[in-house]
Amino acid sequence: MTFPVPSAPKKRPAAPAAALPTVEEVSAGGVVVDLETPGHPVAIIARINRGGRLEWCLPKGHPEGRETDAQAAVREIEEETGIAGEILSPLGSIDYWFSVSGHRVHKTVHHFLLEATGGHLTTENDPDHEAVDVAWVNMDDLGRKLSFPNERRIAEIAREYIIHQL
Repeated sequence: MTFPVPSAPKKRPAAPAAALPTVEEVSAGGVVVDLETPGHPVAIIARINRGGRLEWCLPKGHPEGRETDAQAAVREIEEETGIAGEILSPLGSIDYWFSVSGHRVHKTVHHFLLEATGGHLTTENDPDHEAVDVAWVNMDDLGRKLSFPNERRIAEIAREYIIHQL
């Protein structure tokens, strides 16, 4: 069985293109799952958004130097959750727009499915201190816990992959 690699629907900026300069950003992260534990828990993080609200999301971050997206995903997941992982499969990419500091950002996030191989939950190794909490959430409960629909879609692809491929 093959799994389609999703991409988010393309959205045009709300403001005219000339109104704000556009910046392209790329991040990588994903779903790190403990396949040895019943319920297949996934490590997710909480961040405080610009409006001061807590949002639960998949760990992710920017590639550094010559890192590939896959290498960045492994590193970022471990930094933000404390959980080391090994990539099992790409899950697809999402993209979205937001505005900050007088410019529009078009962000693309590449997601991977990782099997947890060690570590323990902690936010202490997050160099940017963006993650304020971290938790194991059973795979079947991710849809109710994650704050963003596009990440819930990625989590569902991971769940389907585990059911049909592992």
